[in-house]
Amino acid sequence: MSTGTLYIVGTPIGNLGDISPRALDTLEKADFIAAEDTRVTLKLLNHFEIRTPMICYFEHNTRSRGEIIIERLLAGENCALVTDAGMPAISDPGEDLVRLAHENGIKISAVPGPTAFATALAMSGMDSSRFTFEGFLPVNKNVRRERLESLKLEERTMIFYEAPHKLSRTLLDFTDCFGPERKLCIVREITKFFEEIIHSTLGEAAERFPNNDLKGELVLILEGAEKRKIVFTLEEAVELAERHIEEGLSASLAAKQAAKESGIKKGDIYRVLMEGKE
Repeated sequence: MSTGTLYIVGTPIGNLGDISPRALDTLEKADFIAAEDTRVTLKLLNHFEIRTPMICYFEHNTRSRGEIIIERLLAGENCALVTDAGMPAISDPGEDLVRLAHENGIKISAVPGPTAFATALAMSGMDSSRFTFEGFLPVNKNVRRERLESLKLEERTMIFYEAPHKLSRTLLDFTDCFGPERKLCIVREITKFFEEIIHSTLGEAAERFPNNDLKGELVLILEGAEKRKIVFTLEEAVELAERHIEEGLSASLAAKQAAKESGIKKGDIYRVLMEGKE
């Protein structure tokens, strides 16, 4: 008997109109659905008149329920994995189930859907060429402080999830760690009625929202640290020029290219190159 398939099914992060026809078809045809919170998923299923049975799979029962789900998949049943909103296995206990499925040789198939952090980054207008998704910060104060300290020199745009009742504390922690002038974008209630994009600095945001004043689902987009300028010595610049010569450039062109890359004067680089030839 062949094993079943674990379908990773993205669901709307707010607006039910964002669900794809393929997601609906997969949810309807699966033998069962593994849901983070069956009460939340039931609202989605009822809206689209889907009657597929569910099993609860969340952070505190991943081991016991994971074994049950894997057994059913190995027996040939198909399972649709969903989270409360967005793409399963992204800052979500579904990650453990996907790993278990891989370990047991079970086929994985994805039905892509909305993801809050990527959507928020696109809406923010901040640098998206390189970014790091940090999810939720640790609750433990010491571990939390260590995590933030490790990000102090991070040059990529940083993306965090945060619960509304923890926002003010997080803004203060950010300000202490990264400084009040660092740019921040708060994106909340994505695709919902009260959707909002707030641009600010950390200092301004901490003053503006001292009492957890924002409600709903929050994504925090934080500007990366200022890029550190690499300082070259004349010796290093000459080594750059020598590599360009090995690649086929003349000494003059190699010195010019090395000067552009290092910030060292072309004349100084060329002089050392010529001295080396003598």
